[in-house]
Amino acid sequence: MGIASFHLLNTQVHYGWSRDHAPVLSVSSGAEVSVETMDASGGQLRPGSDEHSVAEIDFGLINPVCGPVFVEGARPGDVLQVDILAVEPGSYGWTALIPGFGLLADEFPDPWLHVWEIEQGMAIFTDRIRVPVQPFCGVLGVAPAEPGLHSVIPPRRVGGNMDTRQLGAGATLYLPVEVEGALFGVGDTHAAQGDGEVCGTAIEGAMTVSLRLSVRRDLEITSPEFEVTRPLERAAAAAAGYHATTGVGPDLMLAVRESTERMIAYLERQYDLDRAQAYALCSVAVDLRISEVVDAPNWVVSAFLPKDLFLGG
Repeated sequence: MGIASFHLLNTQVHYGWSRDHAPVLSVSSGAEVSVETMDASGGQLRPGSDEHSVAEIDFGLINPVCGPVFVEGARPGDVLQVDILAVEPGSYGWTALIPGFGLLADEFPDPWLHVWEIEQGMAIFTDRIRVPVQPFCGVLGVAPAEPGLHSVIPPRRVGGNMDTRQLGAGATLYLPVEVEGALFGVGDTHAAQGDGEVCGTAIEGAMTVSLRLSVRRDLEITSPEFEVTRPLERAAAAAAGYHATTGVGPDLMLAVRESTERMIAYLERQYDLDRAQAYALCSVAVDLRISEVVDAPNWVVSAFLPKDLFLGG
């Protein structure tokens, strides 16, 4: 007998996690589900949008989550295994600076938007800058046990808005189940993102995601764990090399800010980008790394810029 297969439309969504949401779909363990996700704006930002569109966003429609999916047999204490089979982007995406949101929100108070054309595996930023598409799901999670409605924006011990770029096709995610049926949801699909997503948005876009959902009772976890089989570094990036900036000090978050600020300054002077462009490019393509946390009193955070983004070197 073949594996059961199901499909979720991009209209079958909820806003916020809740153990009381009625499932839109019930599947058996091992079922495969194809999902049409919406972008993180819920369709409010698209080709033709501009900074005024960002200023007028209805935040009640932000981060729609497809689902919830009731997985038969899943009980509190179990683990839901989510095999990510495919993530297929569309022809465009967007990156925005949203007032009051992001690592450097105090330095970037004005709305800003770039709508990316996506073609032949590349997202176009300028005539000299292309970002390789590496699509993944920003939101993958199950309902928490606590009563009430819980925002999708922060990640949780049951997953949710983890914005972990390695959770693309081929990855396997394990989520702790806290409610009957798990009540799984997926959304916030990204065409590309740097580790850190510093401006608060990646290359956001609607996509088609294929998943397999399986109940595991032989595992015991208390927060998300995952396995990745693909290389963590692009071959083209490794060949071209990186430029890195650092933040050094006793406050890890301050070091994160400083490494990002120094990368923005580098992009301004080296590639003639304005500050908003540089900040956005950091969010979608620059990877933050904790380089050292043992030599008290100062820690080191490094921001790595892959040079293969730039045509002609």
